[in-house]
Amino acid sequence: MQGCLFGRRGLLAGSAALLMAPVVAMAQTSPGSGAESAVIDVNRAQAEPIPIAIPFFNAASDKAADLAKGIAGVISNDLSGSGLFRPIDPSSFVQDAANIGTVPKWQDWKVIGARALVTGKVDQPTAGNVRVEFRLWDVLPEQQLQGTAYTTAASNWRRVGHMIADVIYERLLGEKGYFDTRIAYVSETGPRSARIRRLAIMDQDGANSTFLTDGEWTVLEPRFHPTKNELAFLSYAGNHPRVYLFDLGSGRESLLGNFPGMTFAPRFGPQGEKVILSEAQGSGSAIVVVTLGSMSAVRLTDASAINTSPCYSPDGSQVTFNSDRDGSPQLYVMNADGSNPKRISYGQGRYFSPVWSPRGDLIAFIRQNGGSFGLGVMNTDGTAERILSEGFTVDSPTFCPNGRIIMFCRTTPATNATGAGHTSRLVSIDITGFNERMVETPTDGSDPAWSPLLS
Repeated sequence: MQGCLFGRRGLLAGSAALLMAPVVAMAQTSPGSGAESAVIDVNRAQAEPIPIAIPFFNAASDKAADLAKGIAGVISNDLSGSGLFRPIDPSSFVQDAANIGTVPKWQDWKVIGARALVTGKVDQPTAGNVRVEFRLWDVLPEQQLQGTAYTTAASNWRRVGHMIADVIYERLLGEKGYFDTRIAYVSETGPRSARIRRLAIMDQDGANSTFLTDGEWTVLEPRFHPTKNELAFLSYAGNHPRVYLFDLGSGRESLLGNFPGMTFAPRFGPQGEKVILSEAQGSGSAIVVVTLGSMSAVRLTDASAINTSPCYSPDGSQVTFNSDRDGSPQLYVMNADGSNPKRISYGQGRYFSPVWSPRGDLIAFIRQNGGSFGLGVMNTDGTAERILSEGFTVDSPTFCPNGRIIMFCRTTPATNATGAGHTSRLVSIDITGFNERMVETPTDGSDPAWSPLLS
């Protein structure tokens, strides 16, 4: 569903603070650690989350104590939120975390049922900097799986926690994590009849939410560049809806292309050198590819129908999109040059918002059937369609970098004619329909976009 169509205005001060302080990591894995044997199947972890002990990290000084506690908390919340890990209650710990030396007392962790143990130390060697060491232990075979030290600005402590959680996730589950990422979204405030929509960004766990625009103009559809600190988004600046690029480091924004009419539904190509979008023409819209270096545009479809919501496959060879060329909105796949379009949706209802999984194996979508909306996934040829979640309205699916989790927007209906009770919230769910969770935002939120892993 091209669903919400609205727009943007200028930057708020201080957006340059979104630049992440660099993190220097030095890692080592113990010889003969048997890391391969530690990998646990994700399906098994869904049925029986991995019990993991995460004591507060040791602090080399009183000054580092709060950071040590906070980092362990971030790790615990990330892993617990995935639904695949079960952090053990610290009140059951037998061995005092402060007394954990080079090697844990294995029996003290086995007796409480820990499958894995995380230990760490925090030091602040120079003013404004922090050094964090952590070790991951496989309790049953009594082996160290990972040892890593990070050095960064003390203000970056939450990101270190996310990075450690990613390492744990990968070592124990055999696939990359998704915690060291951000979410761009549209913050919504005010009555339903006069909604203020501002571009915002936050950590994937909802922390550090920051407004990027001031709400004078409506904004929608933020999308991350795959390698740069940059967004594409739709803005209604000057009441003329068009696609803009937004540099998250400098705060600079620029109009994408010189199209005479409305442009919308932008997405970057897999390498970031192109943006694919929709251009309104008469009563329809065409799918267009803009090469960023030259700003040259190539049309992949005509505008005899509404063709919109284009999204590249991970290898860039194909594009999935939404079109009503057969009479109702349905999903299609075509080659990246616009050739050989094929319809892939044939279920009951109308289909919108296709998004290709980073894994390349699934396409997520929104389906409207009567008065009900559903978030679903299907194979890239349209087979094996599954609805994961339903609601009054659901929209705007976005995959996390490893393709395991989808975030989307869910709205609830107003309770009276003035619009009271209407809410719009962000929700995440596993691609199997497992572990649906509300994502906390300071205001109502919509149009989520998941970043790549930060570098």
